[in-house]
Amino acid sequence: MSEGLSVVSYLGATILFILCLGGLSNQETARRGNVYGIAGMTIAVLATVFGQRVGSAGLPWIIAAMVVGAVIGLYAARKVQMTQMPELVALMHSLVGLAACLIGFASYVDTSIVFTGAEKTIHEVEIYVGILIGAVTFSGSVIAFGKLSGKIGGKPVLLPGRHFINLACLLIVVWFGYGFLHSEAISDGMTPLIVMTIVSLAFGVHMVMAIGGADMPVVISMLNSYSGWAAAATGFMLSNDLLIVTGALVGSSGAILSYIMCNAMNRNFISVIAGGFGSDGGAPKKKPAGAAAEPVGEVAPIDPAETAELLKEAKSVIIVPGYGMAVAQAQHAVYQITTLLREKGVNVRFGIHPVAGRMPGHMNVLLAEAKVPYDIVFEMDELNDDFPDTDVAMVIGANDTVNPAAAEDPTSPIAGMPVLEVWKAKTSIVMKRSMASGYAGVDNPLFYKENNRMLFGDAKKMLEEVRTALTASA
Repeated sequence: MSEGLSVVSYLGATILFILCLGGLSNQETARRGNVYGIAGMTIAVLATVFGQRVGSAGLPWIIAAMVVGAVIGLYAARKVQMTQMPELVALMHSLVGLAACLIGFASYVDTSIVFTGAEKTIHEVEIYVGILIGAVTFSGSVIAFGKLSGKIGGKPVLLPGRHFINLACLLIVVWFGYGFLHSEAISDGMTPLIVMTIVSLAFGVHMVMAIGGADMPVVISMLNSYSGWAAAATGFMLSNDLLIVTGALVGSSGAILSYIMCNAMNRNFISVIAGGFGSDGGAPKKKPAGAAAEPVGEVAPIDPAETAELLKEAKSVIIVPGYGMAVAQAQHAVYQITTLLREKGVNVRFGIHPVAGRMPGHMNVLLAEAKVPYDIVFEMDELNDDFPDTDVAMVIGANDTVNPAAAEDPTSPIAGMPVLEVWKAKTSIVMKRSMASGYAGVDNPLFYKENNRMLFGDAKKMLEEVRTALTASA
């Protein structure tokens, strides 16, 4: 492939990637956005593999690697459940970071191109920064995978003097970076490069371990941004313009998404990185003086038949899905109930909190998979004012995102966090397996409200019984 054709191919791929991001910003165009992304990546890979930089001797190795990667990707796409998508995304981010590290070391030891003067300094800065970002992304994403998959507890691990540890890591990185840039030979530069890599890996582990479960959606978008900047750094190392542009697109969009997610939780990015919010729940703990107030009241249980009766008599219903719906794989049962209610003339809508689930857009994807119409799925800000005029607010597996303590208890750990105000509906129904706290480990006073009912059990099983009751009364 000629140099001119490669440039045109890269330009076309860049345009398709931009169209992909634009399409993914809206549910109705998300499928089209995915198609643009696939087409852009296909063009980019072909233009790179058959470009002038790849010799005929290396082509079989590249094709073999692509086949292995394609097989693994297809297997993951077919076997991984939607409930496992957050941890899969985290694992993919780790691979981007690992690739940046390996490419950085390979670029440093590559003697086929000799840089001198300012070019040498710039190239070594690119290598150092690329490995630094890649190492943090790799280790941090691996820990995020462990937390999201349940292999590592969601409770934040807060080491004594953790901020001083972070500062020490930064100073070590800067000190060895100075030594790296002033190394005369490759062998001299390897020691500071390896030390920096180890410190960066440790920092990535420490950073994500200190972040609690409630902030994990923000962590996912944050690591997405890191992986983009790691890819951009790799592009600078390889002098690949498309990789630079693509990495910058991913990095900037991930940073914007992180900002949006932090706003949705009424937290700033620095406080998330500082960690310490959220826990893995578990048995109630004795609270110190001045801690959040304990919920007061009695729980009023309800059965599926009574739930069906309330839904049937309602004129307006808002359904709030959460991670519990994903775990139970109840989205299809939700769609069937929605269809029955809409046929009866009930105004059914869905309220989605920006941080519902374990990653941004998790609930939207599940509802789209179940073929819930896009036009009845709304963001939190679009529906919150409608709850006082709603007959039934049905919460399916959500907890922290509907916790009234955020609005009513200034001593609560989640005070000030915007939530879906389901307790303002005439009746709210919360579907949960038990009275356990949510991913943030914060008690929920909603369960004890006079107008709230608790429907205990597996969400899918309970919803199927509700659907049966609705069908029988038709």
